[in-house]
Amino acid sequence: MAAIDKSVYEKFIIESVDGERTADISSGVVSFNYYENLFSPMITAKAIVVNTGNSIKGKDGKMESLYNGFPLRGGERVVIKISGNSKNNKGLDFSETPSKYLYVGSITNVIIQSGKETFTLNLVSREAITNETVRVGKRFPSSQKISDSVEDICKNYLNSEKLYDVDETQNPYGFIGNMKKPFTLMTWLASKSVPASASKEDSTAGYFFFETQKGFRFKSIDQLIDQTPFQEKYVFTPGVVDYKGKGNDFKILEYSTSKNQNLLENLERGAYCSHRKYLNPLTFEYTPAPQTVFKLEDYSGKIKNLGGDIDVTLPSLNDKDNRTLASVPSRYITGILDIGTLENDVSTDENADPTKIHSQAMMRYNILFTQLLVMTIPLNTNLVAGDVIDCVFPRLDSEKRKDIDRHQSGLYMIKEVVHYFDATGSYTKLKLVRDTFGVRDKW
Repeated sequence: MAAIDKSVYEKFIIESVDGERTADISSGVVSFNYYENLFSPMITAKAIVVNTGNSIKGKDGKMESLYNGFPLRGGERVVIKISGNSKNNKGLDFSETPSKYLYVGSITNVIIQSGKETFTLNLVSREAITNETVRVGKRFPSSQKISDSVEDICKNYLNSEKLYDVDETQNPYGFIGNMKKPFTLMTWLASKSVPASASKEDSTAGYFFFETQKGFRFKSIDQLIDQTPFQEKYVFTPGVVDYKGKGNDFKILEYSTSKNQNLLENLERGAYCSHRKYLNPLTFEYTPAPQTVFKLEDYSGKIKNLGGDIDVTLPSLNDKDNRTLASVPSRYITGILDIGTLENDVSTDENADPTKIHSQAMMRYNILFTQLLVMTIPLNTNLVAGDVIDCVFPRLDSEKRKDIDRHQSGLYMIKEVVHYFDATGSYTKLKLVRDTFGVRDKW
């Protein structure tokens, strides 16, 4: 079998909210899409279901449709297991334990006709529902590392044991929950985190909090970039190819470049150079001048990238000013230092260094999306959001088919992954990002 062939639903069972009834809908699922996103703290899925005839007893004992007789109103548990369709695919399994079951977040596109009903089940992880009913009001001490606070929130507020991959942070940070939702807090903390593995001189801030089929991850951008790429390379071959043939599981079926650098957007966000001033509420003094200007060029060659080194070769300001766009702040930000706000006694110690951490995080987030590539491949359920894959594209202007495009080819990070299953076949769609152009030299 090939990775693009149709997959089999081994289990697709829906359980009522009260737990008193179940229904096997595997034969009625005509399409199933599974989603992960680097910017989403939860996984989602969508199943289109077609049900024919009266299939379940209603409360009055009469046979009714699944939608009305069950009834489907949201909050139902769904047990899903999709078998792998080739030796390269392990399939998707949300049936092992109740903690992995998905839940019906909403039912949409309901069409009920004589003898037939069609509806869409929009599914989420259990924690997504819990997140809407829980608020964090606790004070977290300024001596506690951010990674420890994330583990605390996930375990004690989401009641989840699914946080399986956490990069330790080097910086402690004290804060008050202020009755915010757990997902909101952990996403907010990600932007303030510095990896413990980074050097204090050239450390680069910036984390992601997201969920994959394996569970929750709190990962630094540096660690994601430095991970071992997926074992197989994905190759794009122009021309007509029999994608259902053997050896084509790792072919790129189609691709498009959605974004190749956005100068105006980066300038607006202060990605190249920014000016930040912070007021000390105890002394009423602003941040000293040498610490207020952040330049991306200072980090060229010092941070790990998916492609080549950071290129900050930018045009001059105008015909009369030879300074480049990389040396003049394009964004001005002011704020108040977090000093003396959390401890019982007034402390003069800074809770964090916003002048550096904030700038570093903004820089990492901004340049990570220098390139945005969308591509479709045969189904690969081994790939998850945050993974790095190696893509090979040919040079279009070359007579030799073996010549590769060294600007377009190389390592990309998976920002979004969608696994599609329907009656005709199975495939995966990826949104890939990269911070710099070219093939990366080994670190």
